[in-house]
Amino acid sequence: MEDLIKVIAEALVDYPEKVDVREVRGNFTSVIELRVLKEDLGKVIGKEGKTAQAIRTILHAASSRFRRKAVLEIVE
Repeated sequence: MEDLIKVIAEALVDYPEKVDVREVRGNFTSVIELRVLKEDLGKVIGKEGKTAQAIRTILHAASSRFRRKAVLEIVE
């Protein structure tokens, strides 16, 4: 899951080398923390949060394949 979010985020931002993705695993849920530069935050969130919602939809579809719940947190 971590690699999937990293690839998507790197394609969206101006500074892909500054993308940091960490996964915190629980028993049934994983929290994926995405950190980007402040200048790139708007590109990851998108207008009205539509880009972030699309990323979350992709993450949900991929995580259901492994029978786990995954949550995306975009950290400033």
